[in-house]
Amino acid sequence: MLGWLSVVAAVACLVAMTVYVGFDHRSQDLRLLMHVIRMSQATFLITLLFRLVFDFRRYCAGRDTLGRCVDLILLLTLLPLLYPHPARPWIPWLSTVVYSRVTLFVILGGYSAVQLCYALMRLPGKRTNPSLLLTVSFLVFIFLGTLALMLPKCTVGGITFVNALFVSTSAVCITGLTPVDIAVTFTPLGLAVLGVLIEIGALGVMTFTCFFAMFFTGNQSIFSQLLMRDVIYSKSMNSLFPTLLYILGFTVVTEALGAVALYFSLPDTIALSVPDRVMFAVFHSVSAFCNAGFSNLPDGMSNPALLTGNQAIYWSMSAIIVAGAISFPILVNFRDALAAKFSALTGRIMRRRRAVNFHLFDMNTKVVLVTFTLLFLLGAVGFYLLEAHNTLRGMTLWERISQSVFNSVTPRSAGFASVSPASFLSVTLVMVMFLMWVGGAAQSTAGGIKVNSLAAICLNLRAIVTGRERVTAFHRTVAGASIRRANAVVAVSIIALFAYSMLMLILEPELPARKVLFETLSALFTVGSSLGATPLLSPSGKIVLCSAMLFGRVGILSLVAGLTGTSRKALVHYPTDNIIIN
Repeated sequence: MLGWLSVVAAVACLVAMTVYVGFDHRSQDLRLLMHVIRMSQATFLITLLFRLVFDFRRYCAGRDTLGRCVDLILLLTLLPLLYPHPARPWIPWLSTVVYSRVTLFVILGGYSAVQLCYALMRLPGKRTNPSLLLTVSFLVFIFLGTLALMLPKCTVGGITFVNALFVSTSAVCITGLTPVDIAVTFTPLGLAVLGVLIEIGALGVMTFTCFFAMFFTGNQSIFSQLLMRDVIYSKSMNSLFPTLLYILGFTVVTEALGAVALYFSLPDTIALSVPDRVMFAVFHSVSAFCNAGFSNLPDGMSNPALLTGNQAIYWSMSAIIVAGAISFPILVNFRDALAAKFSALTGRIMRRRRAVNFHLFDMNTKVVLVTFTLLFLLGAVGFYLLEAHNTLRGMTLWERISQSVFNSVTPRSAGFASVSPASFLSVTLVMVMFLMWVGGAAQSTAGGIKVNSLAAICLNLRAIVTGRERVTAFHRTVAGASIRRANAVVAVSIIALFAYSMLMLILEPELPARKVLFETLSALFTVGSSLGATPLLSPSGKIVLCSAMLFGRVGILSLVAGLTGTSRKALVHYPTDNIIIN
């Protein structure tokens, strides 16, 4: 009973703190909210003390060292209640931190999040479909994000429900389309909420849930671990938590380094204070790594001060975008390869004979890197040649190269725009739409059908043309299941694009068809590039694009497979026959 009361208290605590921070209140309202927060704190403490006194063995078995540290931090919140703030503290700054309301909110908010994550990981039954569970989790965070963005302190002049829903969906689905100007609509608190939604959407709700649950409790059910292994494609159960920790650690480090690079590459011609420059750097680093495409700068990356600068910021943004679009399994493969190399090197130094692994990089890593690089080079060269006398006219050679590289990277799902896509030549627009359709690598923050699928169908095409019985790459045979899934992904993407395009053309008859089709493709494949039609959409058109962004992020094929149920092996094998295909 105390466990369930803790879950209820966690929900009440988070809601109360959200209302406390997001609204302007009278003094009596503030007292009421603080009473709710204090009651939640008391519930946490009573539950923890009860387990320590009456169920100590089970507590020790269910908590690892980190979990116990979190509980110890919760016990520290008793200090301000038991010992009043001293008039002359020994260490003034430490006393300020301990007795600060901000510290109390951070501790209770973090503890509430951990309690909810652990409770959510205990809820799924053995028959829970991972695809449906992922879809529902995205829907929950989209709804919560909508409510959070509508808080008075999150916006400058308010925002409608449909626009808040659209922005929240675009953030959680890491798309970047927006019907409002982010720079003038949202306050720093609103930008912080937007950044959290982007981060959750990029890494996945299940990743965060499992991480906090496993990190602070030390154990999980077998079903939860199997579910998480499928989400992050871990090769074994033993490497599940290290892989999860590596992914989150890589994300934090990359975004931190990206923020530092963006801070120092921001031109001095942009008159921003130090806090605003820090906000710009952090927000754009998160948005770029997550391939979200949001910008809190007026005119975004097409700001004239950036275009006339030294172009360093575009190279930094391109590097961060590629780091997010290259896929987490490939990053894990890189880590394992470096570990194997280091082990071999230490073996030589210690004069120990070790087994040599001649296949440090698996076939998926090689295929993705080759395909990704080819598309990047073709996109950069193609953009330079096509737009040299159009949008790149009047720029220096270095500026043209920088803009070509940046505009070859961003259509892969980032959605930033340094030059307006509405000014592109028609042939350039077709090339950009192809890159938007392909996207980045599978299990990355990018969208699209993924370069893995494109490589699989190209390898299959090569095998058919050359008359080979098997599809091979890098002296490996590609599994037939991978080929079938790639063909299904491509087919479903074309069908979905056709259906959504028809529906949007019916709902938006007054808008040019070119803009509507581009907007639909950008939403469905979670890119975020726009020809300027997003603010002009009707409420029904915005809701339709919200569903397109959700399906594009979750994966229409995975969602359809989840709705149809688990597959069963056929008990009857029918005779084989041919379909005539020219």
